[in-house]
Amino acid sequence: MVEHCRGLIERAGGACVAVKPQLACFERLGAPGWAALSDVVEVAQEAGLLVIADGKRGDVPVTAAAYAQALVGETPTPWGPVPGLGADAFTANPLLGHDALEPLLAAAAEAGAGVFALVRTSNPGAADVQDLPAPDVPLHERLAGLVDGLSDRLLGECGLSGMGAVVGATEPEHIGRMRALMPRAIFLIPGVGAQGGQPELLGAAFSAGPASGLVAASRGIAGDPDPAAAAERLRATVWDISTA
Repeated sequence: MVEHCRGLIERAGGACVAVKPQLACFERLGAPGWAALSDVVEVAQEAGLLVIADGKRGDVPVTAAAYAQALVGETPTPWGPVPGLGADAFTANPLLGHDALEPLLAAAAEAGAGVFALVRTSNPGAADVQDLPAPDVPLHERLAGLVDGLSDRLLGECGLSGMGAVVGATEPEHIGRMRALMPRAIFLIPGVGAQGGQPELLGAAFSAGPASGLVAASRGIAGDPDPAAAAERLRATVWDISTA
């Protein structure tokens, strides 16, 4: 797994700003899988890429704090601190509410890291829950309001916040509304490629500037016979729409 990821980083990394390892693919292999994940993080960061740990963590505050220590912080012990994964950002499930996000935000602020909260995801079943009225607007708009309300906590000098949002590319009609509700959030935009999302339709995500969105394409790059060319094609397209 490490060599597979290393090869992709070496070939496609030059067209990317970040890698997004899916934690489940490593965790299913037990302790050796976590060791491999740590190695991949190191390889990516040595290549100058940011690492977004995609685990969609979320739990009651005491457990959320432990998740944060594991991903971007460290755990104090009587024998000295035990470092966590050292990711630059991670995905989080906001459905437990503000108090459960608080430890994640605090750890991200201390580490200089980012948080991407699930708002309107790319899977077909997202509408089953995220589009339900809550009560006067869809749930995903309530989640967007939660993200925007926390943006000040991780606000950067450029005006964008490390309190970001996962907004899927497969339903582009939502993106303009999401940007209006979260003007300072960086969007993590999955669903391009294998899931059918079209990067040409994502322009509204970048109305806050070319740094305000990260378009994620996993299988579309990793499964291409020429990952470098696939990544470069997507980079060129995203750059065109983000600077239009």
